[in-house]
Amino acid sequence: MSDIVVVGGGLAGLVAARRLARDGADVTLSERRDELGGRVRSREVDGFTLDRGFQVMFTAYPAVREELDLDALDLRTFAPGATIARPDHRSTLADPFRAPLSAVESAMNPDVTLMDKVRVLQLRRELGNADPAELLDGSSESIREYLDGKGFSEKFVENFAAPFYGGITLDRSLSTDAGVFRYTFSMLSRGNTAVPADGMGAISDQLAARARDAGVSIETGGEVTAVEGATSDGTDGGATVEAGGETVDTDAVVVATDPKRARELTGVESVPTDARGCVTQYFRTREHRSLDTGHRLVLNAVDSCPNTVAPLSTVAPEYAPDGHALLSATTLGVPDRSDEELATAVRDALVTWYPEHRFDDLELLATDRVEFAQFDQPPGFREGLPAVDAPDGPVYLAGDYTQWSSIQGALESGQIAAETVSDEV
Repeated sequence: MSDIVVVGGGLAGLVAARRLARDGADVTLSERRDELGGRVRSREVDGFTLDRGFQVMFTAYPAVREELDLDALDLRTFAPGATIARPDHRSTLADPFRAPLSAVESAMNPDVTLMDKVRVLQLRRELGNADPAELLDGSSESIREYLDGKGFSEKFVENFAAPFYGGITLDRSLSTDAGVFRYTFSMLSRGNTAVPADGMGAISDQLAARARDAGVSIETGGEVTAVEGATSDGTDGGATVEAGGETVDTDAVVVATDPKRARELTGVESVPTDARGCVTQYFRTREHRSLDTGHRLVLNAVDSCPNTVAPLSTVAPEYAPDGHALLSATTLGVPDRSDEELATAVRDALVTWYPEHRFDDLELLATDRVEFAQFDQPPGFREGLPAVDAPDGPVYLAGDYTQWSSIQGALESGQIAAETVSDEV
């Protein structure tokens, strides 16, 4: 039986650890924080469930379906499409195949052209049933270039694509690799956009429970300070982990930390560390307040502060205590403005979008400044990503930075790392 140490308790590390233990290895997972989940965590504040920044899960992701019990997560789903907002104006744009009750309203939407709606349907047919493994690869172009090549209008790009895919890629300029657009568009066509009733942290909790059931020993609160692709006596055939002043020899190490720490521990310079960040603010208000979104995201057609507003407790009532509602607002980047200044910008935007409402009772609950929410994914980025076995010796990488920045990428990277270790150790 092989002894394997997994460093990092995010999605990738938990998946890799469970699969290795299932294959017969003696696995120890070490997480420096007191809680597991990495970037996918939730907390409770005054009875409200707050995720670490606005996050959702695409249920059609192949690795999601393989690694998670979706029924047990008790998912709450967003309606397909979005509400497009600007001062004194709101409109609905929805998928007529998945939201037929909104078909007429979407058909009359003035914010995109008739030909844009036709092209969306054509794109749905083209990408909806494509092989997911092929969607990320292709010509090296940006999302903006891809949409231009498909003939979409400037109205479509500015009013819908920029804020909607800006929310997915944290890149309102649409300079991200077009493969990310193709993959996520396909997933949106095939499945739901959802959150667990208990918050996104329930995903990490389920993966951790499955890892423990498989026999993984999980240790939290202790930091691994060094990893070497050789044993402590300098011989090949094993690896070394240093933590808490102790040195431990092991047969293999899987480094599943955040990108910056992974680069430091392994010396692999191709681990991407250029980051895209965001600020998500959570607000509570009276329960009877309705933003009339039909369970859809609200997109800011004017600018990125905020880029999107999510009616969280409308979609998932469990996120808020009785008598209250919970909204989140996400601004792209990490601007040098105070929490209250950003909150004021959110209130001002809502007032202009919903002149029939007052927002005097909109109370800021919390602000998450996530400086590294995703790594940068310019056209052709996948060609420069590190291989799972890039480090020296029996040291392996598991993280979305070996695939692409997403829940799918994190889960899939854990699968690939486990398979590689099992084949080589």
